[in-house]
Amino acid sequence: MLAIAILAAGKGTRMQSALPKVLQELSGITLIERVINSCKDIQADRYIIVIGHEAKRVRDSLKNIEGLEFVHQSPQKGTGHAVQQLIPMLGDFNGDLLVLNGDVPLLRQNTLKDLIRNHQSSNSSVSLLSARLSNPQGYGRVFTTKDNFVQKIIEDADCSDAERENNLINSGIYCFRWNDLKNVLNNLSYKNSQKELYLTDSIKILPKAIHVELEDTNEISGINDKLQLAACESIHQERLRNILMKNGVKFINPESSTVSDKCKIGKDVTIEPNTHIRGKTVIGDNSHLGPNSFIEDSIIGRNVTVFYSVLKQSHIGDDVDIGPYSHIRPETNIKNNCKIGNFVELKKSNLNEKAKVNHLSYIGDSDIGDSVNIAAGTITANYDGTQKHRTIVGANSKTGANTVLVAPLVIGEGVTIGAGSTITKDVPENSLAIGRAKQFIKANWLKKSHESQ
Repeated sequence: MLAIAILAAGKGTRMQSALPKVLQELSGITLIERVINSCKDIQADRYIIVIGHEAKRVRDSLKNIEGLEFVHQSPQKGTGHAVQQLIPMLGDFNGDLLVLNGDVPLLRQNTLKDLIRNHQSSNSSVSLLSARLSNPQGYGRVFTTKDNFVQKIIEDADCSDAERENNLINSGIYCFRWNDLKNVLNNLSYKNSQKELYLTDSIKILPKAIHVELEDTNEISGINDKLQLAACESIHQERLRNILMKNGVKFINPESSTVSDKCKIGKDVTIEPNTHIRGKTVIGDNSHLGPNSFIEDSIIGRNVTVFYSVLKQSHIGDDVDIGPYSHIRPETNIKNNCKIGNFVELKKSNLNEKAKVNHLSYIGDSDIGDSVNIAAGTITANYDGTQKHRTIVGANSKTGANTVLVAPLVIGEGVTIGAGSTITKDVPENSLAIGRAKQFIKANWLKKSHESQ
């Protein structure tokens, strides 16, 4: 049997944030959720989150994750004190306890599985994850016997100068035999520089302790401030980009672009510098994105070009050109072979095949038919001050430059609208519609106006 406890009660003062440390986000996912994800495929009988600072806020953030139990630690008096809170909850639980910290988001599932496997095969009271760091400052040092069993752990603040020379560090990740740990938890002492109960002090009391040395030390990177958060963000993004590149995605300048854990990108997609892909975005083969583009929760087809543009919660077909400087807002659907040009904004609109909106237009709450040509400066006036209305433009119609379509409005198929028109009434198919003021010319007006002065 296995229980997993995640320690998430700390305030995170060094973050300098109103947000609890474990609710800081790394690539759009909170630190605590990333830690939970790292062990979600480990078959555990109990998943327990130790909460304290902003407990309700932390708990509410995890309400959509099933099977979690919560225990409150207040006040927060160290890691040993946190694990003491599990005693009433676990009681006579006869199994192993995996202890994780809620601010270590880069852990891999295989690392935890290896730790558990080593622990169970060694018949140890505790197995901990260790690593060797070139700069171990801030980490507790692991001291071993000549047989490589763990003898003790000394926290950095309590180390002598000689002890700080040891670069074998404690990651803060443990697998305990619960019954052995439960019997020594009440023997922990506050006699240390931090005046806290250290979980590490249990190591020297328990009968047998081993360590599993980790090769990829990035996995145990803890986060205490925004500098460390940024460093972990860089590591995580590099991991994601490397996976994508191994699967056929081309990044022109990888370090300048970011992607999400949930995005799916096809083969032979080119991602130019300063392009950012968020959420559950899906991108088809042979598309070309960027530079300087932002795409969020959108589905993009094959052979699509997005150039200096922003797309959110939209669906783009195949062979579509977007940009430069287009803004595709949520609930927009663009079908195959469309062209969306410079300084165009689309919102809650459907564009059928081969439609073109080439420049300087706002198309909102509209249904645009096949092969429609929307000329420069065409605006759909969709809001009457109370509610939004839709505009429908039939197939093969075209607007002239500087046209205003005042919704609700239906433009039939094959309609031509004269430049500079304001159209307020429905237009039947195959018609010419012109709605503009009559032009007046006053000859010699400038000369006469000067003479009158």
